[in-house]
Amino acid sequence: METFLMFVKAFAIGGGICLIGQVIIDFTHLTNGRILVIFLLLGAILQAFGLYQPLIEWAGAGASVPISGFGCALVKGAVEAAKTEGIVGAFTGGLKACATGITTAIFFGYLVALIFKPRTKQI
Repeated sequence: METFLMFVKAFAIGGGICLIGQVIIDFTHLTNGRILVIFLLLGAILQAFGLYQPLIEWAGAGASVPISGFGCALVKGAVEAAKTEGIVGAFTGGLKACATGITTAIFFGYLVALIFKPRTKQI
């Protein structure tokens, strides 16, 4: 039963984040890139105020997998590195904390580009 509740919480929070994104797409003229930046910054700001980590602890992957979780991880890495390395750590810590995810995204993006033929959408 505990595992089932974990999935329900992750689905509810992750789905809620996606729902907010879809509402923004439907009712504004913001581009997808701008919406991604907004979510990344919201995750970073919420983590800076200590509000996003409790959400991750409660909802698990439902809060850590979306792009807002990436913003949270960047801030968390920067703060931890700043405590040990000073100002240099503040600039490098976020990238160190997210290096695996960034590398994976680049690798699989490249792999997909090799397999499929990218083309511009015809309007």
